[in-house]
Amino acid sequence: MRSYGPRLPRRTGGALLLVMFLLAGCSEPTSGGRTEVVFPGSAVGSEAEVLQSQLARFMEAHPDIHVVQRRTPDAADQRHQLYVQWLNAGASQPDILQLDVIWTPEFAAAGWILPLEQFNADVGAFLPASVAADRWDGQLFAIPWFIDVGMLYWRRDLMDAPPRTLDELRRVAERSQKAGDVDYGFVWQGARYEGLVTVFLEHVGAFGGRLMGPDGSIEVDKEPAVRALTWMRDAVWNQGTVPRAALTWHEEETRFAFQNGQAAFMRNWPYAWSLLENDADSRVAGRVGIAPMPGMPGGTPTAALGGGQLAINANSDHPKAAWAVIEFLTRPEQMLERAGGVGQYPARAALYDDPRLADALGQDIEPLKAIVERARPRPVTPVYTQLSEILQIQLHRALTRQAEPREALERAARQMRELLRTVGLVEATADGD
Repeated sequence: MRSYGPRLPRRTGGALLLVMFLLAGCSEPTSGGRTEVVFPGSAVGSEAEVLQSQLARFMEAHPDIHVVQRRTPDAADQRHQLYVQWLNAGASQPDILQLDVIWTPEFAAAGWILPLEQFNADVGAFLPASVAADRWDGQLFAIPWFIDVGMLYWRRDLMDAPPRTLDELRRVAERSQKAGDVDYGFVWQGARYEGLVTVFLEHVGAFGGRLMGPDGSIEVDKEPAVRALTWMRDAVWNQGTVPRAALTWHEEETRFAFQNGQAAFMRNWPYAWSLLENDADSRVAGRVGIAPMPGMPGGTPTAALGGGQLAINANSDHPKAAWAVIEFLTRPEQMLERAGGVGQYPARAALYDDPRLADALGQDIEPLKAIVERARPRPVTPVYTQLSEILQIQLHRALTRQAEPREALERAARQMRELLRTVGLVEATADGD
């Protein structure tokens, strides 16, 4: 499951219930007296192959535990719906849950997953941003498995080095367009969906702002956020650096434009790297570099955090055995294997200084390290999905010139604060509006 991908349309309730019925009806292998742990996930492709190999090694080392893989949808929102229905019903299986990075506080606040302090989880070796996304109400509820980060792809044949600021990016982009080297200066995901929020988060960080403060206060109407959205809007309508068509684009439309040699810069996720380097399909193979999204004076380069986490069902009959599986899968050796087999970035900080990671990924680790060190989670809150939907609407209104950036963000902030009050989270914020 890729957290960066576009959210697919939701299944109808009947179709989802049918999927649940079929999954529940699948007979589980007998465990022969061993403790049985159920682990849901993809059953196809390289990701499934790597997981199956790792679980086989785990069971060889732990003959008293039998891990059963239960197939679930690969689409993030379909898997989310399935989990919610299982957990709402109090099901004891699956024992282990693979969570999108933005789900952990939602599931924790609902009481669906166990706090992990009881297992003496040592998270000091993991990237701080990934651990921050796995905490709620002062407790740790999941362990980072792999990460995604937003990054800047740049054309090494058109410039000597990546831009250090957004203004420098715009100048280089305009120069490349005027020279006729590219049609577009900069492409990013501008459709009204979750991807737009991650692009906005990175621009806000570049101007020194945040979407939400550490105390839970809404900050999307603060000056850095207004400046960031104004910069994004002007890049589309005034400078022409970003094509207007990008306001309907998701990850793949953006990748196709860059891969076909039409753009000087692209903001996207790590999955695009191997596709861009494929000589058979890419016109820019061998001419692409990666870098953090640039900052601005007073701001900092910022990479939106995505990725997968592992948690334990609060109703599991075998939490200790489930923890043994999680502890094994999140060891450095398994993360390196996933990097090589799936291309997923490890969540352990020390691995970015390990030459084995460069060999596994087949790319230079120095720029990648610079990106992951700037990772920032989206707001860690049980109602993130609702907050994001509010923000998506207002961001898109501003980008399509239906509203001014300040007006749109003030409206978003009012609605987001009202939501926090409605669900009883206002006491955990500093908002007095």
